[in-house]
Amino acid sequence: MNIYDLTVQAVNGQEIPLKKYRGKVLLIVNTATGCGFTPQYEGLEELYQKYQKDGFEILDFPCNQFGHQAPGTNEEIQSFCQMKYDTTFETFAKIEVNGDHESPLYRLLKEEKPGVGGRAIKWNFTKFLLDRDGKVAERFAPVTKPAKISGAIEKLL
Repeated sequence: MNIYDLTVQAVNGQEIPLKKYRGKVLLIVNTATGCGFTPQYEGLEELYQKYQKDGFEILDFPCNQFGHQAPGTNEEIQSFCQMKYDTTFETFAKIEVNGDHESPLYRLLKEEKPGVGGRAIKWNFTKFLLDRDGKVAERFAPVTKPAKISGAIEKLL
């Protein structure tokens, strides 16, 4: 199984096949609107604006598993990101990234690139950078600011 075999849920509940992103460089991020790292949305949007024309996409997956920092509905979260940070990349429905109900997407990402000390996602804004073949090239900790990822993105583009 690879990423392109999976589907994810859009904010409106529609199933989106990830094969739609085949051939793109992807940055997949679990986010939260009430986190100390939430201002990273600004940096993520800067990356998106800089590289989107070259085949780069950001896939934003809100997650409420860490300190209940994404408490709103899918629509409220999307609206917050667009209004406060002018995001234009795609925000999907909330998911779980760890545990019994973890998303198959995150199960696959963590299998391909375990983190320091194991597979589990430790906090919001963990970032996975995937190459054009859908393989995880790098995993970045929540503290890694989006601007620090530019070089890795450029290598894959």
